[in-house]
Amino acid sequence: MPSGRLTYPERQRVAAGLAEGLSYAEIGRRLGRSKSTVVREVARNGGAHDYRADRAERAARHRARRRAPVAPAPPPPRAAADPRTRSDFEERFAQMAAQTGMPSMMARVLICLFTAESGSRTATELAARLRVSPASVSKAVAWLEERGMLRRRRDGRRERYLIDDDVWQRAWLASMEGMAQWAGFTRQGAALFGGDTLVGARLLATSRWLQHIRQDMIEAAEHWRRAAR
Repeated sequence: MPSGRLTYPERQRVAAGLAEGLSYAEIGRRLGRSKSTVVREVARNGGAHDYRADRAERAARHRARRRAPVAPAPPPPRAAADPRTRSDFEERFAQMAAQTGMPSMMARVLICLFTAESGSRTATELAARLRVSPASVSKAVAWLEERGMLRRRRDGRRERYLIDDDVWQRAWLASMEGMAQWAGFTRQGAALFGGDTLVGARLLATSRWLQHIRQDMIEAAEHWRRAAR
Protein backbone atom coordinates (compact mmCIF):
# COMPACT_ATOMS: atom_id res chain seq x y z
CA MET A 1 0.00 0.00 0.00
CA PRO A 2 1.24 3.55 -0.66
CA SER A 3 2.67 5.58 2.20
CA GLY A 4 2.65 9.30 2.91
CA ARG A 5 -0.21 11.73 3.24
CA LEU A 6 -3.31 11.49 1.09
CA THR A 7 -3.55 13.48 -2.12
CA TYR A 8 -6.42 15.83 -2.82
CA PRO A 9 -8.07 13.40 -5.30
CA GLU A 10 -7.86 10.70 -2.63
CA ARG A 11 -9.52 13.00 -0.12
CA GLN A 12 -12.31 13.61 -2.61
CA ARG A 13 -12.79 9.85 -2.89
CA VAL A 14 -12.86 9.57 0.92
CA ALA A 15 -15.61 12.20 1.05
CA ALA A 16 -17.54 10.40 -1.69
CA GLY A 17 -17.21 7.07 0.15
CA LEU A 18 -18.51 8.56 3.39
CA ALA A 19 -21.45 10.07 1.53
CA GLU A 20 -22.24 6.59 0.17
CA GLY A 21 -22.15 5.15 3.67
CA LEU A 22 -19.11 2.95 3.01
CA SER A 23 -17.07 1.61 5.90
CA TYR A 24 -13.55 2.87 6.55
CA ALA A 25 -12.19 -0.52 5.53
CA GLU A 26 -14.00 -0.38 2.16
CA ILE A 27 -12.86 3.18 1.48
CA GLY A 28 -9.29 2.17 2.28
CA ARG A 29 -9.54 -0.85 -0.03
CA ARG A 30 -10.73 1.31 -2.92
CA LEU A 31 -7.89 3.76 -2.32
CA GLY A 32 -5.26 1.10 -1.81
CA ARG A 33 -4.73 2.51 1.68
CA SER A 34 -4.98 0.91 5.12
CA LYS A 35 -8.14 1.31 7.16
CA SER A 36 -6.17 3.08 9.92
CA THR A 37 -5.02 5.72 7.41
CA VAL A 38 -8.65 6.48 6.52
CA VAL A 39 -9.69 6.50 10.20
CA ARG A 40 -6.96 9.02 11.07
CA GLU A 41 -7.79 11.19 8.06
CA VAL A 42 -11.48 11.39 8.91
CA ALA A 43 -11.01 11.73 12.69
CA ARG A 44 -8.66 14.72 12.38
CA ASN A 45 -10.84 16.50 9.83
CA GLY A 46 -14.32 16.79 11.30
CA GLY A 47 -15.43 13.15 11.63
CA ALA A 48 -17.58 11.06 9.34
CA HIS A 49 -20.47 13.54 9.29
CA ASP A 50 -18.47 16.72 8.74
CA TYR A 51 -15.59 15.63 6.52
CA ARG A 52 -14.85 17.89 3.52
CA ALA A 53 -12.05 17.14 1.06
CA ASP A 54 -11.09 20.77 0.39
CA ARG A 55 -11.02 21.63 4.09
CA ALA A 56 -8.98 18.50 4.88
CA GLU A 57 -6.48 19.40 2.13
CA ARG A 58 -6.03 22.93 3.51
CA ALA A 59 -5.56 21.57 7.03
CA ALA A 60 -2.94 19.05 5.83
CA ARG A 61 -0.96 21.77 4.06
CA HIS A 62 -1.13 23.97 7.14
CA ARG A 63 0.15 21.14 9.35
CA ALA A 64 2.98 20.45 6.92
CA ARG A 65 4.09 24.11 7.06
CA ARG A 66 4.00 24.13 10.86
CA ARG A 67 6.19 21.06 11.31
CA ALA A 68 9.67 21.90 12.50
CA PRO A 69 12.51 19.57 13.55
CA VAL A 70 13.43 21.65 16.62
CA ALA A 71 12.27 20.02 19.83
CA PRO A 72 10.63 22.35 22.36
CA ALA A 73 12.59 23.19 25.47
CA PRO A 74 11.46 21.26 28.55
CA PRO A 75 9.27 23.30 30.89
CA PRO A 76 10.89 24.52 34.09
CA PRO A 77 10.13 22.45 37.18
CA ARG A 78 7.14 23.66 39.13
CA ALA A 79 6.61 23.48 42.83
CA ALA A 80 3.76 21.29 44.03
CA ALA A 81 0.59 23.16 44.93
CA ASP A 82 -0.04 23.70 48.60
CA PRO A 83 -2.80 21.62 50.25
CA ARG A 84 -5.37 24.45 50.25
CA THR A 85 -4.85 25.12 46.53
CA ARG A 86 -5.11 21.41 45.75
CA SER A 87 -8.29 21.11 47.80
CA ASP A 88 -9.83 24.11 46.05
CA PHE A 89 -8.98 22.64 42.65
CA GLU A 90 -10.47 19.24 43.57
CA GLU A 91 -13.69 20.93 44.71
CA ARG A 92 -14.00 22.96 41.51
CA PHE A 93 -13.12 19.88 39.42
CA ALA A 94 -15.90 17.87 41.09
CA GLN A 95 -18.37 20.73 40.62
CA MET A 96 -17.54 20.83 36.90
CA ALA A 97 -18.10 17.08 36.62
CA ALA A 98 -21.46 17.39 38.39
CA GLN A 99 -22.51 20.27 36.13
CA THR A 100 -21.86 18.08 33.07
CA GLY A 101 -24.22 15.37 34.30
CA MET A 102 -22.36 13.19 36.83
CA PRO A 103 -24.02 12.74 40.24
CA SER A 104 -22.26 14.84 42.88
CA MET A 105 -20.98 12.04 45.13
CA MET A 106 -19.77 10.00 42.16
CA ALA A 107 -17.93 13.07 40.86
CA ARG A 108 -16.26 13.68 44.23
CA VAL A 109 -15.03 10.08 44.47
CA LEU A 110 -13.73 10.08 40.90
CA ILE A 111 -11.85 13.35 41.32
CA CYS A 112 -10.44 12.16 44.64
CA LEU A 113 -8.93 9.18 42.80
CA PHE A 114 -7.72 11.36 39.92
CA THR A 115 -5.76 13.62 42.23
CA ALA A 116 -4.25 10.83 44.33
CA GLU A 117 -0.54 10.42 43.55
CA SER A 118 -1.00 6.67 42.97
CA GLY A 119 -4.39 7.08 41.31
CA SER A 120 -5.90 4.82 43.96
CA ARG A 121 -7.41 4.89 47.44
CA THR A 122 -9.19 2.49 49.75
CA ALA A 123 -12.80 2.94 50.84
CA THR A 124 -11.58 4.08 54.27
CA GLU A 125 -9.26 6.66 52.72
CA LEU A 126 -12.00 7.98 50.45
CA ALA A 127 -14.51 8.25 53.29
CA ALA A 128 -12.01 10.08 55.50
CA ARG A 129 -10.84 12.49 52.81
CA LEU A 130 -14.35 13.31 51.58
CA ARG A 131 -15.87 13.24 55.10
CA VAL A 132 -18.72 10.99 54.06
CA SER A 133 -20.00 7.60 55.18
CA PRO A 134 -18.56 4.31 53.87
CA ALA A 135 -22.03 3.55 52.46
CA SER A 136 -21.87 6.70 50.30
CA VAL A 137 -18.45 5.68 49.02
CA SER A 138 -19.67 2.15 48.27
CA LYS A 139 -22.62 3.45 46.26
CA ALA A 140 -20.44 5.85 44.29
CA VAL A 141 -17.83 3.17 43.58
CA ALA A 142 -20.48 0.77 42.26
CA TRP A 143 -21.86 3.50 39.95
CA LEU A 144 -18.40 4.39 38.61
CA GLU A 145 -17.35 0.77 38.16
CA GLU A 146 -20.50 -0.03 36.21
CA ARG A 147 -19.50 2.70 33.73
CA GLY A 148 -15.91 1.54 33.43
CA MET A 149 -14.50 4.56 35.26
CA LEU A 150 -12.57 2.68 37.94
CA ARG A 151 -11.51 -0.84 38.81
CA ARG A 152 -10.84 -2.78 42.00
CA ARG A 153 -7.65 -4.40 43.25
CA ARG A 154 -6.99 -6.47 46.35
CA ASP A 155 -4.44 -4.96 48.72
CA GLY A 156 -4.04 -7.54 51.45
CA ARG A 157 -7.33 -7.62 53.33
CA ARG A 158 -8.40 -4.31 51.89
CA GLU A 159 -9.89 -3.46 48.53
CA ARG A 160 -8.33 -0.58 46.63
CA TYR A 161 -10.12 1.45 43.98
CA LEU A 162 -8.04 2.89 41.17
CA ILE A 163 -8.04 4.59 37.81
CA ASP A 164 -5.41 4.20 35.08
CA ASP A 165 -4.50 5.52 31.64
CA ASP A 166 -7.26 3.46 29.97
CA VAL A 167 -10.06 4.87 32.14
CA TRP A 168 -11.65 7.01 29.43
CA GLN A 169 -11.40 4.34 26.76
CA ARG A 170 -13.16 1.86 29.05
CA ALA A 171 -15.80 4.42 30.00
CA TRP A 172 -16.33 5.32 26.35
CA LEU A 173 -16.73 1.70 25.30
CA ALA A 174 -19.10 1.08 28.20
CA SER A 175 -21.25 3.99 27.03
CA MET A 176 -21.27 2.45 23.55
CA GLU A 177 -23.09 -0.58 24.97
CA GLY A 178 -25.84 1.72 26.22
CA MET A 179 -26.00 3.33 22.80
CA ALA A 180 -26.30 -0.14 21.21
CA GLN A 181 -29.33 -0.83 23.39
CA TRP A 182 -30.96 2.43 22.31
CA ALA A 183 -30.26 1.59 18.67
CA GLY A 184 -31.74 -1.87 19.10
CA PHE A 185 -34.93 -0.71 20.78
CA THR A 186 -35.57 2.11 18.31
CA ARG A 187 -35.05 -0.37 15.46
CA GLN A 188 -37.59 -2.73 17.04
CA GLY A 189 -39.99 0.20 17.46
CA ALA A 190 -39.61 1.14 13.81
CA ALA A 191 -40.55 -2.40 12.78
CA LEU A 192 -43.48 -2.39 15.21
CA PHE A 193 -44.99 0.93 14.11
CA GLY A 194 -44.09 0.50 10.46
CA GLY A 195 -41.67 2.47 8.33
CA ASP A 196 -44.51 4.20 6.49
CA THR A 197 -45.68 5.97 9.68
CA LEU A 198 -44.23 9.12 11.18
CA VAL A 199 -43.40 7.31 14.42
CA GLY A 200 -41.76 4.42 12.59
CA ALA A 201 -39.74 6.74 10.37
CA ARG A 202 -38.62 8.75 13.41
CA LEU A 203 -37.53 5.62 15.27
CA LEU A 204 -35.75 4.19 12.25
CA ALA A 205 -33.83 7.42 11.65
CA THR A 206 -32.81 7.45 15.31
CA SER A 207 -31.63 3.85 15.18
CA ARG A 208 -29.55 4.42 12.06
CA TRP A 209 -27.98 7.57 13.49
CA LEU A 210 -27.07 5.84 16.76
CA GLN A 211 -25.57 2.85 14.96
CA HIS A 212 -23.49 5.07 12.71
CA ILE A 213 -22.23 7.29 15.55
CA ARG A 214 -21.49 4.25 17.73
CA GLN A 215 -19.33 2.67 15.04
CA ASP A 216 -17.46 5.93 14.46
CA MET A 217 -16.78 6.32 18.18
CA ILE A 218 -15.59 2.72 18.60
CA GLU A 219 -13.17 3.10 15.70
CA ALA A 220 -11.91 6.43 17.02
CA ALA A 221 -11.26 4.88 20.45
CA GLU A 222 -9.37 2.00 18.86
CA HIS A 223 -7.31 4.43 16.80
CA TRP A 224 -6.35 6.33 19.95
CA ARG A 225 -5.44 3.11 21.76
CA ARG A 226 -3.07 2.12 18.98
CA ALA A 227 -1.58 5.60 18.64
CA ALA A 228 -0.95 5.82 22.41
CA ARG A 229 1.09 2.61 22.53
